[in-house]
Amino acid sequence: MAKQYEKLTQNDQEFIKKQKLFYLASSSNAEVNLSPKGYDSIRILSASQVLFLDFPGSGNRTARDITNDGEITLLFNAFEGDALILRLFCKGEVITPNDDRFPDFIERFGVNSKSIRQFFLFDIYAVETSCGEAIPFMEFKAERKSLKNWAKSMADEGVLQAYIDEHKTPSNLKGL
Repeated sequence: MAKQYEKLTQNDQEFIKKQKLFYLASSSNAEVNLSPKGYDSIRILSASQVLFLDFPGSGNRTARDITNDGEITLLFNAFEGDALILRLFCKGEVITPNDDRFPDFIERFGVNSKSIRQFFLFDIYAVETSCGEAIPFMEFKAERKSLKNWAKSMADEGVLQAYIDEHKTPSNLKGL
């Protein structure tokens, strides 16, 4: 049976830390965006706040939706062990490299700041669990390194910031 409550429990936090894959959904005044996310890209700052490290990509719909006061949902599900689906319903904030908090956030992840586009700071207003009994068992093999390698290579060549600037405002996306 589904349960909804206001903040992450300790069990929720431990569950999130173990996940290798989660989904980020966002919406504002355009299409609903749904993206699978991987890497060690989530940090739990408190029972009501999580931080997501965002590498550059082909679009920036999550930033668009946050900027338009949209809604964000993070979904985690168990592929091993007991079945569980965990949803975090959030409002977000885009944290760019010129934000005073950016260096502290980089430190939390121990990554090269030159290959990061931005962070998303999510304020959780509701947490929901459901059974997840239909989710299959799946085995984790390895991370794909290609996005990290691409971002590092672009940063080393000095062209990543131009790429980020080109994709900073998703004006090329429908609904703006």
